[in-house]
Amino acid sequence: MKQRYAMGYLCFFLIMPLMAGEDNLARKANYQLAGRFAPYKIKKLMYSTSIDPKWIQGTENFWYEWETSEGKTFYVVDPIRGKKEQIFDNDKIAAELTRITLDPWDAQHLPIEKIKFIDPSTLQFEVKSSQDEEEKEEEEDELEEEDQEEEEDEEEEKKPKKITFHFEYEIKTQTLRELKDWEAPDEHPQWASVSPDGKTIVFARNHNLYMMNSENYKKILDAGRGKDEKKAEKAIEKVSVNEIQLTQDGEKHFGYALFERGDTDDEREKNKDKRKQARIYWAKDSKKFAFIRADRRKGKELWVIHSVKNKRPELETYKYDMAGDKNVAQYEIGIYDLNTQNVLILDTNKFKDQRVGIYSGRQFRYPDSDDPKRTVWLAEDSKKLYFYRQSRDLHKVDVCVADTETGDVKVLFEEKLNTYVELQSLELLKSGDMLWWSERDGWGHLYHYGKNGKLKQQITRGPFSVREVMGIDESKQTIYFMANGREENEDPYLQHLYSVSIDGTRMKLLNEGNFDHRTSMGESNRFFVNNYSLVNTQPKSALYNTHGKKMLDLEKADLSQLMAAGFQYPEPFQVKSADGVTDIYGVITKPFDFDPQKKYPIVAYVYPGPQTEAVAKSFTQLRHSTTSLAQFGFIVITIGNRGGHPARSKWYHNYGYGNLRDYGLADKKAGIEQLVDRHDFIDIKRVGIYGHSGGGFMSTAAMLVYPDFFKV
Repeated sequence: MKQRYAMGYLCFFLIMPLMAGEDNLARKANYQLAGRFAPYKIKKLMYSTSIDPKWIQGTENFWYEWETSEGKTFYVVDPIRGKKEQIFDNDKIAAELTRITLDPWDAQHLPIEKIKFIDPSTLQFEVKSSQDEEEKEEEEDELEEEDQEEEEDEEEEKKPKKITFHFEYEIKTQTLRELKDWEAPDEHPQWASVSPDGKTIVFARNHNLYMMNSENYKKILDAGRGKDEKKAEKAIEKVSVNEIQLTQDGEKHFGYALFERGDTDDEREKNKDKRKQARIYWAKDSKKFAFIRADRRKGKELWVIHSVKNKRPELETYKYDMAGDKNVAQYEIGIYDLNTQNVLILDTNKFKDQRVGIYSGRQFRYPDSDDPKRTVWLAEDSKKLYFYRQSRDLHKVDVCVADTETGDVKVLFEEKLNTYVELQSLELLKSGDMLWWSERDGWGHLYHYGKNGKLKQQITRGPFSVREVMGIDESKQTIYFMANGREENEDPYLQHLYSVSIDGTRMKLLNEGNFDHRTSMGESNRFFVNNYSLVNTQPKSALYNTHGKKMLDLEKADLSQLMAAGFQYPEPFQVKSADGVTDIYGVITKPFDFDPQKKYPIVAYVYPGPQTEAVAKSFTQLRHSTTSLAQFGFIVITIGNRGGHPARSKWYHNYGYGNLRDYGLADKKAGIEQLVDRHDFIDIKRVGIYGHSGGGFMSTAAMLVYPDFFKV
């Protein structure tokens, strides 16, 4: 966070020439105000701004924590009864925790962490003590061994581990008891892909696939239980287990492990024999799994110098495909049958240098579940595999299904565009019918296909964009989805939740209000939590049912300390793009000591897209580095541009196709000129521009293309 603060000052010094000028111009930087509203300081004054509901398995209930200037409170909500209750009596629980841990706590400063519901009315949590654990003799030996093995860590500060208390709490009776015999849950290693029935664990080693059974895997889980990541890894390496090699043809740059980035060449060599994660897709019946393997042997290398992580700069070498390369990665899909121990490689080839992907099934994961994370393929059994292939130029996509016994591949339907085809998940209904998202009519919409690949109907239509399918209730033949741009007299980027019948009828808005809405829906698709705000409104949260009825107002963000410090909301604005027709949207932030009689330099924080425009739509999305920068004495804006965002029309999104350098520049300039016409306090002679990543590229291009306009 402090690094971002430093970046704010760096931006100021880079654009400091804008502060020079005539006497009536605002030109004295307010360092004190900028420091007061540094991003990390704003964060400390904001507390909770949205609810992250933790749904409780076996119920419709969820719990959440909420922090205000009065401290942190934990709540459980029963949507069926429409009731919200505090989980703890904060004063009582603080006293009990003080008595047991011997560390003083009060109602405003509860040390409760890692809450986990074990049934609808019982939960467990932990509290860290101020006291250090005594290291056991075997742990001391391990530390000595680590020191010998890793001399580079000698200077690294070794923090002693704190004593951790574990508790169980009964909500109805408000009964607390210490779990002195508490056992740590399973911590599944990242490399382990566990079958749905839990009997088979697949991973990669030395470029090939291996497996072990659940009995051997339990030894690994037990060895790592209760240890931190580093100690668990070392303990697991010492466990003797029976591994079965499944493939023999893996080799460097054509192996079965996930393509890894981030390790130096020395680190990769050191870890070459360790278990690694493979890209595994399980059949739901656990009889087969599929994998994707990339052949990068003929690809060209790229290099990164790691100059911060280690004492000396170190090299990372990896294969990387670039536009125009003759030899790029070639992909294959394979299916492994655990009964026959045979590998079937599908004949997926159609487009030269194509990419392939396997469709995975929708899964609802409860936060309290100890089950390992896994990917299951879309079909209900192990006889079919749904996948896609996409041409290198992204103009064509085939959605296919393969017979996993014979290897026969059938094209169900295809997508074609002269620019590029965007992809979302394929949804499979129990009948075998499919739901598909496409921009074929110029907007992102849902389509209903039969199991034979024949289009039945377009489900949604009109000048708006479906963003994401949130849930499907087949018993009601209803789809729940997020979309934007449908409601009149609203910023077209604002998202809402809708329902629609699979046959395309009965489309309904479920969370009204001119705000940006973000939702979390329970597994049953009966209730959802709605977080909503604009950049210039207080964030609020409410509980709704999926008929669109508000069941309960839950929270309002406590901004009292932020406002008391002098914070002022930024302002959304709308202007025309350089074509004089297309609406573009932005946010303007003024110094909090703003004087309308003065003229201020204007600075644009930019990002060209095409995946986002970096323009906040809700209070929780605000980029407070721009807030801090404005306090130096600038008008700071973020603003969109044609070609910047995928959530409007396909025309808008693809405006920059074939012109990735300049496509957004004219719109940034036109937007600033219109703001100058509206506001006398903006000085058009002092215009700055900056950005991160693609925004840095864009700001450099802007100064080269429009040097008389963008000064720095």
